[in-house]
Amino acid sequence: MPSPTDSPPPKASQAQILLRCFSYLRRHWKLTAGAYLMMLLIDTIATVNPQLIRWTIDNGISQFNPTMLSLAVGALLVLVILKGFFTYFEGLWTEITSQSVAYDIRNELQRKITQLSFSFHDQAEAGDLLSRTIQDVERVRFLTGRAMFRVIEGMFLMVITAGAMIWMNPKLGLLVIISMPLLIFQSIRFGRVFRPLSAQIQKQLAAVTTRVEQNLRGAQVVKTFAQEDAEIERFDLENKRLFDLSARSVRLQSLNMPLLNMIANLSSVAILWYGGALVINHQLTLGELVAFTTYVAQIVAPVRSLGMALPAITMAAASGERVFQILDTVPEVKENPDAREIAITKGHVVFDHVSFSYGRHSNVLKDLTFEALPNQVIALLGPTGSGKTTVINLIPRFYDPSSGQILIDGVDIHQATINSLRSQIGIVLQETTLFATSVRENIAFGKPGATQADIEAAAKAAQAHDFIMQMPEGYATEVGERGITLSGGQKQRVAIARALLTDPRILILDDATSSVDTETEHLIQLALERVMHGRTTFVIAHRLSTVQQADLIVLLDKGRMVAMGKHDELLNTSPLYQSIYHQQLKPKSGKGTGSLEKAEAMPSAADPKSIQKE
Repeated sequence: MPSPTDSPPPKASQAQILLRCFSYLRRHWKLTAGAYLMMLLIDTIATVNPQLIRWTIDNGISQFNPTMLSLAVGALLVLVILKGFFTYFEGLWTEITSQSVAYDIRNELQRKITQLSFSFHDQAEAGDLLSRTIQDVERVRFLTGRAMFRVIEGMFLMVITAGAMIWMNPKLGLLVIISMPLLIFQSIRFGRVFRPLSAQIQKQLAAVTTRVEQNLRGAQVVKTFAQEDAEIERFDLENKRLFDLSARSVRLQSLNMPLLNMIANLSSVAILWYGGALVINHQLTLGELVAFTTYVAQIVAPVRSLGMALPAITMAAASGERVFQILDTVPEVKENPDAREIAITKGHVVFDHVSFSYGRHSNVLKDLTFEALPNQVIALLGPTGSGKTTVINLIPRFYDPSSGQILIDGVDIHQATINSLRSQIGIVLQETTLFATSVRENIAFGKPGATQADIEAAAKAAQAHDFIMQMPEGYATEVGERGITLSGGQKQRVAIARALLTDPRILILDDATSSVDTETEHLIQLALERVMHGRTTFVIAHRLSTVQQADLIVLLDKGRMVAMGKHDELLNTSPLYQSIYHQQLKPKSGKGTGSLEKAEAMPSAADPKSIQKE
């Protein structure tokens, strides 16, 4: 699951995983203690009940004494009412506690997933993360609630019941107890087989969830290429694997429960045979025999609970392992303990002998050194795979250099807190990501406290205000999942407004006008010229106009900087720049300012898997 650049957590035993799951109960120890106190009281009543029944039969019914019978029935009624009262609070407190554990773990998972570096998300699949956050956490919740509660309650009830039976009649009690080792052996044997199977089921469930998520996200592509039948077949294959594993699990559980019941019920047969003989020989009263059979039934019930709970515990251990694997992953990009908040006042950026590689891959950037002075526009240019997108990903610390350092206003970015660094860098990516909320909230995403006036000013600067006002509810209009209700150009302009609202000192543009028509592109270029003024701007160059306006062009090839300078200078000194200019940038008849061919469009940082091609 973790990428090669993340530090994977050490392998833990099942006992360690379970103990860690139960450690979450410490935060809610009062409710947990209350629930277990109710359990003790309920089990105590369960132990007293057969004795009261024995007394009723021997001193009331057998002696034909209606007074004793009435007293006994009254006492039984009181115990029934008390047991109902205790059961209510036991169930209530147990459920609240387990739900609180799920709440805590899901919050930790969300916090961790959000904080993990890009290198983690390069390898992670959304469906798998969803499965861990929902399905796996739910199983851990059941473990800390009903599952373990049943186990402890069943074991406690078996112990005190066995003690009561031995106290009443040692021989008859031992006859029941000798079946206990068989029950324990079968339960342990079942757990050893069932745990690895549970892990496989969880993994396959994540694969099915991933397939559904990808089909939903790529529905338009599937339909465009008429691949509906192929996708249905692929899903059916994954679903069939899940079905086969689940069916195997059901077969194991279906065999386990009858076997446990059979072992437990053999004790009932032995009690009836041997106990009946003792009653006939006047060595045991009828009331004692009835009490014994009641105790045996009480032992059978916990056995059944154990039979249901042990598979749940085994599955929860597998789920807990998957959850803690995320929580224990050490991110590649992490904040130094002595990091401090910085204020970017100048926007002076220095790359000092920076190299970078993705995991074990060869270096994507090799010994890159250049300087961006305050207020300059830096154009990054080069063939596909030259490292342009990697450069802009290093500035806000989406990744960390393998060697070298990056300075902003003379401060190594490793010495700055990640939030203070990124909050002062505005980024507009080639692939726009919007959230399924209103236009206003999407623009204000990086600055939640922004006023309506500030939001509208940013939208106007991005040439977005007019089309927003034409929408049914203006800035309150919902844009749908991933901004599906907006055109590509509209989404791009909302993204530009989002970046401008934070008033960043450093601006990063990755072909920010790639999804707009010629007229809109012209308007956005005019807006960008205004907002770029007074900021240090890095632009991945795809257009001649961008290159010509740049204060500095950094020409990359295979991860190395092969040339640096202005347009006219490079046109006269760099063969590679001349080639790029004549093939991709030079104005052609009817082509306007010229642009890179679509085949040369750079992958976006919004798509971590495609970044690696850079």
